[in-house]
Amino acid sequence: MNLPQNPSSTSSENQDLTPPKPSSLVPPSPPTSSDEAISAKRTQPIPPPSHPRQYRAIGLIKGQYQPTEESQITQGNLITSDGVKIDAVLLGRTISLVKKHLDLAKEHLWVVYPRTKADSDHLHVQIVGVWEPETLDKDQDDSLVSSAEVEAGYFSIRGEVIFFSQEDEIIIVKIKQFPRKEGEKPKFFKLKLKGVLDKKPLKRFWDFNVHLEGEILAIKEGTDLGFAQKKPQFKKKFSKKPISKKISPRKPTINPAATSRPKPQIKKPSK
Repeated sequence: MNLPQNPSSTSSENQDLTPPKPSSLVPPSPPTSSDEAISAKRTQPIPPPSHPRQYRAIGLIKGQYQPTEESQITQGNLITSDGVKIDAVLLGRTISLVKKHLDLAKEHLWVVYPRTKADSDHLHVQIVGVWEPETLDKDQDDSLVSSAEVEAGYFSIRGEVIFFSQEDEIIIVKIKQFPRKEGEKPKFFKLKLKGVLDKKPLKRFWDFNVHLEGEILAIKEGTDLGFAQKKPQFKKKFSKKPISKKISPRKPTINPAATSRPKPQIKKPSK
């Protein structure tokens, strides 16, 4: 099934796209001034949303990364614990992290951005970090959740539902990407999920808890957060029209004296 075309959008929410820092192994998160959000960001691989309408698509896959070629480490496949092969690429600072600190012969818990290939509908992931504080954290922060305590295969998907098929259990979510440079227009991508929603889920913003089943992103729980875009409110215009009064025409006044004709005088003949 081919994905539908991108619809236009005027929403201003963002998706977190900042690559994680190798030293702290913190997954992507948007800038925030909240101490609570910063604390959560440092202790777990996928922090809570920083905004009620924050777009995002991020997840965790446990498996072994195998580069396609030894000379080209940035492209390869993630072999999951179930033996499923998922097309993958390394992004940003994760490349140096893999080269210097990771044993690719072992499994790791990877922080990834999921994508759906438009030409084949297959799952593709962008690897943006590794969550393994028990072996890679230099500060040995005890507040960090270990990789064994994290649910592998969990994905957080937040965006606008633009297509669904109740019969085929197919749902397409549109997700906005945060512009990297000032002045750039936001970009969008579409992600294919499997599940069943309410009768009218279109054009609404959803928060999905998703789990990876083989190569399929299956919805376990979904929360409808309302319309993705605010409906324009039109003010009623009242035109002040002059009030017209119906005036009944006056009947002309008739002067009986003017209209009465004199009676003719009849003379009687003389005898």
